[in-house]
Amino acid sequence: MGLGILLIGLCVGSFLNVAIYRIPRGLSVNEPKRSFCPHCKTTLPAWQNVPIFTWLLQAGKCKTCSASIAVRYIIVEILTGILYYAAWRNLPMTSAILAIVMLTVLVAISYIDAEHQVIPIAWTGGASVIALIGGLFQPQLLDLVNESRIDSGLQGLKWAAVGWCTGFGTLLLVVLFGKLVWGRKKVTLDKAQPWKLQEGWGDNPQLHWVMGEEAYSWDDLFFRDSDELVIKGHGFKVDGERVQGEKGVLRGDGFTIAEKRWSIEKLESLQGNATSVVIPREAMGMGDPHLLGMIGAFLGWPAVFFTIFVSSIYAILAAVVSRVGFGKPLPYGPFLALAAFTWVFGGWELWIWYFQLLLLSGP
Repeated sequence: MGLGILLIGLCVGSFLNVAIYRIPRGLSVNEPKRSFCPHCKTTLPAWQNVPIFTWLLQAGKCKTCSASIAVRYIIVEILTGILYYAAWRNLPMTSAILAIVMLTVLVAISYIDAEHQVIPIAWTGGASVIALIGGLFQPQLLDLVNESRIDSGLQGLKWAAVGWCTGFGTLLLVVLFGKLVWGRKKVTLDKAQPWKLQEGWGDNPQLHWVMGEEAYSWDDLFFRDSDELVIKGHGFKVDGERVQGEKGVLRGDGFTIAEKRWSIEKLESLQGNATSVVIPREAMGMGDPHLLGMIGAFLGWPAVFFTIFVSSIYAILAAVVSRVGFGKPLPYGPFLALAAFTWVFGGWELWIWYFQLLLLSGP
């Protein structure tokens, strides 16, 4: 049975690779039904879709165009297979099934967030519903610490709901506090820098504000209706026409300068030269509260606090190792997922040990 679960995990990992590539690009995971090379777009036959084997056989290259296929593809397949097998071996069957659902979503979200810094809320929302139903019928996964004494379906549903609210609410407070403290980034330039609006940047098709080599997507800039990008400078051009003024204000729905306003939807082009800018920013995106809410719904409120603490340690270690400077963006989703993995596969025992140690060292 264990081997079968492992093989299922490998196959699901192959599907997750499709989702990880397509979802951030606005593509359907169902159409086209067959996988294709991300470089030459050639449709792949079934024998070129065998998990792990195909990647190794072709030395990580497309058979048609010889372009390199990212090592991420084989890592996702192996990781998903191992997690499925570990859950099946270490948890009761019903708990293992629920854990496998959560682990599947966490693997996909981790790679999407790491590459695109976005968390698909539709995935966390759907998984949270499954977690609530699981708490109603099979609440054992919420009771790994063995202290909640869940003795009925309604109590299990309550614990799952409390876990979701605890996870979502805790990180929502972080988002709101971070916006208050770090919500604006002021940049003063020694020399005027050209800027413009541009459709698409890299793999992200959104509208972007671009200055020099940096590009900011619309969702990142204008998370709230009140967010605004303030640009001081000269050379403002709206649809190719020069507009007099020293300060322009860009918002999610319009651009204003010298009391004149243009709708973003009707603009064909917008550009200028900046001497200073004030850029709206988020300490954390709203996808992270939804993700931690999902984790809480599956694992209960004790896992929420464990996940916050342990994910912070993982994130600090990753920032030090990769030399990510203060103020630089670092996707948090993968660290929340890694901390949730830790809880499921033994972290809950650390939780028990820690509180037992506190009791022994008390007065």
